Amino acid sequence: MEIILKEDILSLGHKDDIITVKNGYARNYLIPNGLAINATASARKVHEETLRQRAHKETKLVEEAKKSAEKLEGVSLTIGAKTSTKGKIFGSVNTIQIAEALESKGFEIARKNISIKEELIKEIGSYTAKIKLHKQVYVEIPFEIVAE
Repeated sequence: MEIILKEDILSLGHKDDIITVKNGYARNYLIPNGLAINATASARKVHEETLRQRAHKETKLVEEAKKSAEKLEGVSLTIGAKTSTKGKIFGSVNTIQIAEALESKGFEIARKNISIKEELIKEIGSYTAKIKLHKQVYVEIPFEIVAE
């Protein structure tokens, strides 16, 4: 059965993809939960029209994200944390502190769009954070953890 995805699904595909899945999976899970619709002829026409309209808006969003990325390129952050005498941080540094540091520099970025390679940062040092401005535009920002 061919379906049109309404949301990103990790193992299947991205939003607005037309994919083929087993009938039972589509009828019993995807369609009732609002994750997909049946790809009938009329649904395909509506889908194509919305994709055409969205393509124009998407180019504007990508351009704005690239401009923001250029502004963020030169930014480096310093985050203070309470530490022991050996340099271990009490607790850990995560995306919340990075989002707050960016906000103090004048950039408002949601913490869900910030990812750190190391899951838990528990020591003083230099690290990098990857910021997602758009699904095609990413920026890596260096940040340093220092003792307060």
